[in-house]
Amino acid sequence: MLPKPSNSQVNLSALKSAISDEARRLGFQQMGICNTDLAEHVNRYQAWLNEGYHAELSYMAQHGSKRWQPDELIDGTLRVLSLRMNYLPDSTETLATLNNPEKGYISRYTLGRDYHKLIRARLKKLIHFIQATALEYDYRAFVDSAPVLERAIAQRAGLGWFGKNTMLINRSAGSWFFLGEIYTNLPLALDAPYEEEHCGSCTACLTDCPTQAFVGPYVLDAKRCISYLTIESKSAIPEELRPLMGNRIFGCDDCQIVCPWTKFSQPTSEQDFSPRHNLASPDLIELFAWDEATFLSKTEGSAIRRTGYEGWIRNIAVALGNAPHDNHIICALKNKLGTLSSLVDEHILWSLKQQKEKQTKI
Repeated sequence: MLPKPSNSQVNLSALKSAISDEARRLGFQQMGICNTDLAEHVNRYQAWLNEGYHAELSYMAQHGSKRWQPDELIDGTLRVLSLRMNYLPDSTETLATLNNPEKGYISRYTLGRDYHKLIRARLKKLIHFIQATALEYDYRAFVDSAPVLERAIAQRAGLGWFGKNTMLINRSAGSWFFLGEIYTNLPLALDAPYEEEHCGSCTACLTDCPTQAFVGPYVLDAKRCISYLTIESKSAIPEELRPLMGNRIFGCDDCQIVCPWTKFSQPTSEQDFSPRHNLASPDLIELFAWDEATFLSKTEGSAIRRTGYEGWIRNIAVALGNAPHDNHIICALKNKLGTLSSLVDEHILWSLKQQKEKQTKI
């Protein structure tokens, strides 16, 4: 650790290098630093909102320019430290689970402990490290906890480029990583923004999206996105999209899985991101049998809780409707009918109809 001089004596170059080293020690794979100028991303973001592609995510349209002007969100901000942390475990049976209609597919970022808590705790430790040298400056950590354009910040800080699937992509890490930020008035040296774009003519993410949620390159319509439908939406899933969802019951990783750059991803070393409760490749009927107490117990400390128990059962009901005909599935669906809400019942009845139609074709 650097000695703690007065602010007038702070060696900013040495401090930046020390911060980067400490960030790696804390489990981050990369750090970059940008200023508060995100102007190049504003028009694209506002156009996306104007088209209504954010669906019912009303918070995306709130807070005005604070979202793209960090110094308005936190007065006096001069720099933003952007950090990334890999999250994909070494073996998660990704394709095997997706290709097995009797299993439920859960987005790989949420198989372990909720990343918000882990990364926020690490960022706070990094802030304490910086304060040992530059105590009188101000610092504020964010992990999806405020109106922050984290991918825009990461691009400006040199961590990667915007892929056609709207994900931030890094040449040596693909896109299987989390982002976190520290806003500060400490005038550290800037890193060069990542201006290159390496998607080329590839359109795999656009054409392989199960629900065709991409309006075009770099533009996602959340209303058709499985991640939005299974996590954020509290409404009925549009009936025409249900057959396209397959066995995806919480989130969707298809646009990452097919991206050629993900082959360079490195497995996470964080044990907290390892799958828990066999959720890497769970049996759909077993999950559907969970009562709310079991759901809360099995998802304690997990981002899966975001969908809520009702949303969880709604999603699994759709996956069971998409599964091959099975009398055990029909029995499970009937047993759950009338136990939760009219919303869930609507999806159960749809799934029963799908199962019966498949039975007649046998």
